Amino acid sequence: MFAVTGITGRVGGAAAQALLAAGAPVRAVVRNPASAHPGGDVAVSDLSDRTGLSTAFSGCRGAFVMLPFTGGAEPTMIEAIAGAVADSGVPHVVMLSSIGADLPDGTGPIRWLHRLEQALHATGARVTAIRSPHFQEKALETGAVESGVYPVFADSADVPLPMAATVDVGAAAARALLTPPAASEAVDLEAPAYTERQVAEILGKLLGRELAVVTVPQPAWLGALTGAGLPPELASELAALYDADNRGILRPCGDRRVRCVTELEQTLRGLLAR
Repeated sequence: MFAVTGITGRVGGAAAQALLAAGAPVRAVVRNPASAHPGGDVAVSDLSDRTGLSTAFSGCRGAFVMLPFTGGAEPTMIEAIAGAVADSGVPHVVMLSSIGADLPDGTGPIRWLHRLEQALHATGARVTAIRSPHFQEKALETGAVESGVYPVFADSADVPLPMAATVDVGAAAARALLTPPAASEAVDLEAPAYTERQVAEILGKLLGRELAVVTVPQPAWLGALTGAGLPPELASELAALYDADNRGILRPCGDRRVRCVTELEQTLRGLLAR
């Protein structure tokens, strides 16, 4: 049995589907007991509930955990997740991490993934940190579909960045659960690279209209993010992440690398079709 958190989201859902396709039983860890799960086994717990998570992880061969960015609740969730791993005795934990999680600070919300990695290592369980680059799906979270403007929070729209499809990220997590390593490790995901201008061009082609690429100057980042409806704390976190990207400090430095193969156009075509 494998416990999977975030199963109603893209990465957790993809991990669960890959496990089920391999014939492995899955226990969905969900906040809402009515959440559908094809495997049938459901444990109800919030990510800040140490006792509930411990119950969910107990008796499992491995667990997949992730840390949503909330702009405030991360320390509580880190303590609960790591505490539950220690309490349950689950032998292997795969966590969704990020390129740049080797750095303790200066990376915006990625610093919380660094702290979760460290907290999990302290439990004594084997830990596989799946360090992903940006998700391809973020192209649809820019507001460009509605506004016709593709905003770029960087000095240039022409710097190539690796972008992974969440289906590939989830599949990598599932493979790590099914074949646990002999010792803890960090796995860097390699993925196709695109400039933000290329992303806008691909998205525009699929929409059938040209998108205007607008580079937002750094002093305007916070205002643009809060103006789009983000809470100030979360906007500050994202601005710090964009700054880390802009400075080029988010680099792969794990123990091994896994290649993600899904191309951006395939991902966006599928999302738009839904």
